[in-house]
Amino acid sequence: MALAPGLPVTLLSAPGAGLYAGVGWWRALIAAAAPPPQTPDVLDCGNAPGRALEALRGGQMLLILHCPPAVWQDIAERAVRQRAQLLATRPPALDLAGRGAARHLADWLAATPQIPVATGH
Repeated sequence: MALAPGLPVTLLSAPGAGLYAGVGWWRALIAAAAPPPQTPDVLDCGNAPGRALEALRGGQMLLILHCPPAVWQDIAERAVRQRAQLLATRPPALDLAGRGAARHLADWLAATPQIPVATGH
């Protein structure tokens, strides 16, 4: 549904999806959705640094991680070496499962920046 309007979009996993579903599932889901090549996707790894490292090894370029600052900084440095980006907070998102989301989708995409900005602790 998010890809249908043909507007720029960032695909964002559910909170903590990297923790309970894993990077393999997320990469397969993104591949099945077949977004345009420049469509960014963000995997939320919750509070699991090990899952974030696994996601980096799996080629994930944008991740969210909630953990102590020293651990976050270490993983952020690893991400930078791989030309990936680690975010400390979730970017704004329209939950497509929410009531009336489909009616608001085109307006949301037109008004919202789509590439998250790197943040730190």
